[in-house]
Amino acid sequence: MKKGKALIEASAEVTVPFHDVDMMSYAWHGHYAKYLEIARCVLLDKMDYNYQQMVDSGYMWPIIDMRIKYVKPGKFGMKLSILAQLVEYENRLKIDYQISDAKTGKKLTKAYTVQVAVDMATEEMCFVSPDVLFEKLGLER
Repeated sequence: MKKGKALIEASAEVTVPFHDVDMMSYAWHGHYAKYLEIARCVLLDKMDYNYQQMVDSGYMWPIIDMRIKYVKPGKFGMKLSILAQLVEYENRLKIDYQISDAKTGKKLTKAYTVQVAVDMATEEMCFVSPDVLFEKLGLER
């Protein structure tokens, strides 16, 4: 897979609620992880491999790295569009995100997360993604 080319993508929308803003009415930076999670779950649902399916397959996929670059802040009441794109899958799940103002399309934030498979029976990290992920993506090894 070419780096940066999305195999699958999905998007979600979130309206910044009052309880997510700071005293200046900007979305507090700590809540962005939650916004990424919302889009990630939509992406995983599209793959038919969300968290319950992961557990049922015998693997957990903890996030081991997350990077967020704040370009412009989301504001109270603003509708955010969060695009999640699966860009790596062979040895880990790397998902790129772009958060935009849903009304104007202006980019506000970009981010990525990295998850690795952990065998639930042995609690050992897998250095290669398990076959079930390839099956869910409709790919052969």
